[in-house]
Amino acid sequence: MAHQHSFLDWVERHLFTCPFKANFGFDCPGCGFQRSIIALMKGDFLSSFRIYPAAIPFILILLFTLIHLKMDFKMGAKVIKIAYGGVAIIILINYIYKIFTSQLIS
Repeated sequence: MAHQHSFLDWVERHLFTCPFKANFGFDCPGCGFQRSIIALMKGDFLSSFRIYPAAIPFILILLFTLIHLKMDFKMGAKVIKIAYGGVAIIILINYIYKIFTSQLIS
C-alpha cells in the first residue's frame, strides 16, 4: 500500500528559504520558526520549543492580539507591547545561545 502524504508533509518539502542564510551562509534570528510551527502542528510541543523557543509565545500573543482587536481589553495594548518585547528577548537569548554553541551554520 502506498504511503499517503499529508498537507504537513507537503509543507515540510516547500519551506521558504531564508534569504539571510542563502546570502551569508548562517542562520538569522528567525531561522527555525517554520520548522517549529510544523512540529507544533504535529502536536510535538517539545520539539517545537527546542527548534525555536519563541514560536509558542509568539503564536499565543498573536491570538491575544486578534482577540484584543475584537474585544478591546482595557490593558490589552500594554500587555501586547510588553509580551512582544518578551518574545524579542527570547529570540535574542536563543540567537546568542546559538552563537556560543556554534549552531548557526548547518
